[in-house]
Amino acid sequence: MSYNTIVFEKEDEIAIIRFNRPKALNAINPEMLKELNSVIDEIEKDSGIRVLILTGAGEKAFVAGADISHMVNLRPLQLRRFSIEGHNLLHRLESLPIPVIAAVNGYALGGGTEISLACDFIYASENARFGQPEINLGIIPGFGGTQRLSRLVGKAMAKELCMTGVMISAQEAKEIGLVNKVFPAEKLWEETMKTAKLLASKGRVSLRAVKECINRGYDLDLRNGCHLETDAFALCMVSPDGEEGMKAFLEKRRPNFQGEFE
Repeated sequence: MSYNTIVFEKEDEIAIIRFNRPKALNAINPEMLKELNSVIDEIEKDSGIRVLILTGAGEKAFVAGADISHMVNLRPLQLRRFSIEGHNLLHRLESLPIPVIAAVNGYALGGGTEISLACDFIYASENARFGQPEINLGIIPGFGGTQRLSRLVGKAMAKELCMTGVMISAQEAKEIGLVNKVFPAEKLWEETMKTAKLLASKGRVSLRAVKECINRGYDLDLRNGCHLETDAFALCMVSPDGEEGMKAFLEKRRPNFQGEFE
């Protein structure tokens, strides 16, 4: 299926979504939200996909925010619907049972930062820029920025970024824990693919278990989080991948993980 605002492609077991409105710095509009939901439908049905990468087409932007020319004409209930649609999309992205990497290659502002926050981790090029500049327009983040950002970098830093609206560099983003790694622009895709291929070689069941335990356990107290991990550990041990991994270790060979989620 072809799309107008994104490009969806697959390289072996790795799926790639490229935000593709370069003239608008890949800004988010309703059509993009609809197309992203459609792609997630495809990914959920394709058991051959083991990793998803999100990045921006062109060299200037990952996603430079929501399309202001669209939002300015909306009434309050329409704005609320737009925000809800963004939240629902990012919850779907966050809940995918496979690893999701944001490869940020330029401006990731407003909704761009919010999309990257819904991924499992972020790799950035040295020229990437992050920020929640909504305050400069007299508004606030609307796709989860006040919530995911505070959980990732802490309340005080999230307040500073959301209250000042300043843009920070990729290196600053790494220092506060927003970004995992920073690479020269020409190395970003190579390094992202290297990690994606490594993840694709792991067991699907155990990757999903790690993701669920960390995401669901984060808001639990330690004891209940550990109970969550205990159950997932036991289920992984008796899964086809767990059995294959143990057998391969004892036979001193690389495991061939073929397990499914069902």
